[in-house]
Amino acid sequence: MNRIVARFDRLRRAQSKGFIVYIGAGDPDLNATHDLALAFEKAGVDVLELGVPFSDPLADGVVNQLAAQRGLESGATPPKVLETVARIRRSSQIPIVLYIYFNLVHKVGLERFVNDAARAGVDGLLVLDLPPEESGNYEAVMKQAGLCNIYLVAPTTPEDRIELIVRRGTGFIYYVSREGVTGMQEKVSDTIAAMTAKIRAHTQLPVAIGFGVSTPEQARTVAGYGDAVVVGSAIVNRIAEHGKSPDLVPRVAGFVKSLADAVKTNSNSAQ
Repeated sequence: MNRIVARFDRLRRAQSKGFIVYIGAGDPDLNATHDLALAFEKAGVDVLELGVPFSDPLADGVVNQLAAQRGLESGATPPKVLETVARIRRSSQIPIVLYIYFNLVHKVGLERFVNDAARAGVDGLLVLDLPPEESGNYEAVMKQAGLCNIYLVAPTTPEDRIELIVRRGTGFIYYVSREGVTGMQEKVSDTIAAMTAKIRAHTQLPVAIGFGVSTPEQARTVAGYGDAVVVGSAIVNRIAEHGKSPDLVPRVAGFVKSLADAVKTNSNSAQ
């Protein structure tokens, strides 16, 4: 069974909420990405999203844009990111999703990239700029390789399109809880409950809520609405702060644990 599917099955049986972490691969370097992944698993992370560095990350705010730039400068090419995933797999079975832009996939070739990702130990792709209507044979190639194709639903997505998106997605549905790009926010959106209910009316897939969740308190609140919480920029920001420190991994992992603990304390809410 795909690791993402297996993890959410396990969480459902335990009546627990999932915690998903995003970091930029290669920020500050790929050795750090490897070490952070292993530390995050111990801290309670259920799924790791690795952002594959890209020169024009249109869905990302300044924090994640700078992380992508640092990743590019450190030499984190798509093949090297896959090598790092393979290294992680020698010590860990944490589910891994690549957060990626389609240009990077297209340059390699769809089938080759997907198959290379599967061999490395990737469990799913979240292709930011590939809507299901334009995906061609992407979903068939992903299914053949055993990978989850994860799609986004936005606050502005009309209900008929929500139905289309969730029918085509696998693994989990990523609900972008606010308009705009990634980034830290002072408060969570007040439309999360209504939109999550609309999504759930059309699918049994888990709903993961992200974009803007920045603190343990916000993570605990959001966990009451979805099946999983995604935190990215707040963690990436700490990597930027401590990137040159020998204590990078324990410092960032400590913050991640505080978020994971907050998510898990709300595990019996909104079931």
